[in-house]
Amino acid sequence: MSDRPTVAFIGTGVMGAAMAGHLLDAGYPLVVFNRTREKAEQLLARGAKWADWAGEAASRADVTISMVGYPNDVEEVYLAPGGIIERAPAGSLLIDMTTSTPTLAVGIAAAAAAKDLQALDAPVSGGDVGARNATLTIMAGGEQEAFERALPLFEAVGKTFTLMGGPGAGQHAKMANQIGIAGTMIGLVEALQYAKSAGLDLQQVHAALSGGGANSWSWGAYGPRIMAGDFAPGFFVKHFVKDLRIALDEAHAMELRLPGLELAERLYSWLQEADGAEYGTQALWLLYERGDQGGAP
Repeated sequence: MSDRPTVAFIGTGVMGAAMAGHLLDAGYPLVVFNRTREKAEQLLARGAKWADWAGEAASRADVTISMVGYPNDVEEVYLAPGGIIERAPAGSLLIDMTTSTPTLAVGIAAAAAAKDLQALDAPVSGGDVGARNATLTIMAGGEQEAFERALPLFEAVGKTFTLMGGPGAGQHAKMANQIGIAGTMIGLVEALQYAKSAGLDLQQVHAALSGGGANSWSWGAYGPRIMAGDFAPGFFVKHFVKDLRIALDEAHAMELRLPGLELAERLYSWLQEADGAEYGTQALWLLYERGDQGGAP
């Protein structure tokens, strides 16, 4: 018998499955739910237990972690009748690691507190590589006590963990992260496009610039994928568009104008509309290859 708390993990997609696997490796008993059971089969084969819906999973656990796609998915699994808030035992810790809206995070925290539950919004950065290698950066919003309770779980899936403030603060920090990535991805693609047009060897350029000021996590992670023609998702375009739109909405609410963010949202929205939704974010390269940047200036 494990002396570790039982964890319900909701959402076993590209990143969630790897994160849940690390929790199994760390000795946490696991109950999983995913809309497509096939995506949880490897975890079930390793000893995880299956639940037929999110609320049932939460009812069987001390801690519930969610890693789903969109804010409406978060709202459904937490706040719908029979959902996590309704079914989780009193005293449970709820951790939403989806990139969602700060407003929804605040609402979930309030609903949780009313039911004697603790809640954190704790979105992550690091993509599929970070999830596989347990090196994710975790940005949390909530109470200090809940954060300290979550730290052993965070240590199993990530490398850097920071309590950014109260409910919603983790999501605001993730928006800042996504804004930074958006600009970096444009710079990465345009740098390689420029080098290609100048007749340079892209492998040589990438290696040389990796030792200079142009280097970044995205340069190292996505540059080789672009050059190999690998546009499989580490992070889906459709999810990045969702994030950029949340960031724009939050910026507008703060009366903040961010032209670079506006440009990135237009480019990625165009890519999504051009059948790129299921690609990884590095597929921005394809718009430039087609000479089609959606009328961007």
